[in-house]
This record gives sequence, C-alpha cells and structure tokens, in this order.
Amino acid sequence: MHNPTGHAMSALDLFRLDGKVALVTGASRGLGRAMGLALAEAGADVAAVGRDPTTLGRFAEDVRSLGRDCLALAADLGERGAALRVVAEASAWKGHVDVLLNNAGTVARASVLEVTDDEWDQVVGLNLNAAFRVAQATARGMAAQGSGKIINIGSVNSVLGAKNVVPYAASKGGILQVTRAMANELGASGVQVNCILPGYFDTDLTQALRDDAERYEQILARTPAGRWGRPDDLAGAVVFLASGASDYVTGTALAVDGGFMISA
Repeated sequence: MHNPTGHAMSALDLFRLDGKVALVTGASRGLGRAMGLALAEAGADVAAVGRDPTTLGRFAEDVRSLGRDCLALAADLGERGAALRVVAEASAWKGHVDVLLNNAGTVARASVLEVTDDEWDQVVGLNLNAAFRVAQATARGMAAQGSGKIINIGSVNSVLGAKNVVPYAASKGGILQVTRAMANELGASGVQVNCILPGYFDTDLTQALRDDAERYEQILARTPAGRWGRPDDLAGAVVFLASGASDYVTGTALAVDGGFMISA
C-alpha cells in the first residue's frame, strides 16, 4: 500500500486521522461522546455540536487533553437554520471538514395508538430532517474538495420494528435510505457515505428500557454477545469508516449490536 507521495503505508497507518477535521453532532454525551473521542484519539481535530454548553465544554476539554484541537458549537439542530450555521462555522474553523459523524438524535416512547403530533415532529425533525440537512451541507464542501466521509448513525430499528418507538423507527429507517441514496450520488466525487446501526447500548437514551426489568432481560436474552453495548464498543467502527481504511466502502450499514439482528 502506498500513500499519494509514493511511500509505503502500513495497514495501521490507514486508520490514522492526523490533519483531518471531524464534525460531530450530539457530541456531548452517550454514543456521540465516545465516538468523538475515538476520532480525536485517531488524530482528528473535532468540531463538536451539542445543545448543553456545559457538557459540550467538558467534551472539548477531553479532546484537548488528547492533544487535539476542539471547536465547541452549542446549537439545537432541531431549529431550522442551525444545520447550515454549524456546518459553516466548522468549515471555516480549519478551512475544511473531512469527516461528519451525524449522530444527534432523540427518542419518544409511546404506543403507536398514543404518539402525539408533537412527539412525531420532534423525533423525525431531529433524527431525519436535521440529520439530512447537516449531511447535505457538509457534502457540498466535501464534493468540492473531492474527498470526505459521512457517517450517519442509524439503529437496529432502521431495519427492525421495535414496540413503542414508531417515530424513532421511521426516522432511523429513513436515515438508512438517505445513506444509500447519498452514497450513490456522491461516490464519483470521492465522498463515502455509510451508516452505523448500533444495537442496545447503556446510555441516557435507553434509561427507560434498562429500568424496565422485563424488557431489559428480553433484550439481553436475544443478544448473542450476552450483554448490552458500551459506548466504547463503537470506537473501532467509527474510526474505520472515518479513515482511509474504508475508501472503497460506501452505502453500507455496519451493525454494531452484539448480534442482536441475527438472533431469533
């Protein structure tokens, strides 16, 4: 293997992100925090988006402690116009964005017979509409520079139909199709678009499930790995999809679910 200068590269060098800028949404906690720190550990500077300035500030401090630079962008991506603003600020920061980790999301848990219009609008508005706007705006710059990595965060519910989360399942199914369609259009421009499908992870977003002893045990029993996921379990997948190691991988959905989707 050789880099553009003709020098031989090791397999591990393919995973380095030195000199790259990663835009990470939903960076201040949970899966986004763990994946954002993994990108920094691999060498990327991080433009981090989150709603809470306090937790976002802590994330920025942790990135800087790894020897990388961090730009903290407090924003509610559910607000129209926020996506364009954060992408513009991230792009101006270092002059380029090389990786988008499109992670910001939310969930509302209710029976399909009881989901309200506001719950539907909030979940689909952030998980699908805002995620697409961020991806579209970032893709424009990436296509112009002839390279880039867009990593959308779906869910096992991009494919499966879990109970009591219809808006979430709809939004995550949609983001999987956004991934495939964008990859199809952008492949020739040097931009790869992929999707990670996390299974059931120990985060704030799943607190209600973990508090439900019966549901918790059902999920655990169906997971071949025999445990719920930890945020750090996503580190390898996100670095792979952000790096040169995945230059010929696009439009794919990578399940990181302990085998949940293949279990009967």
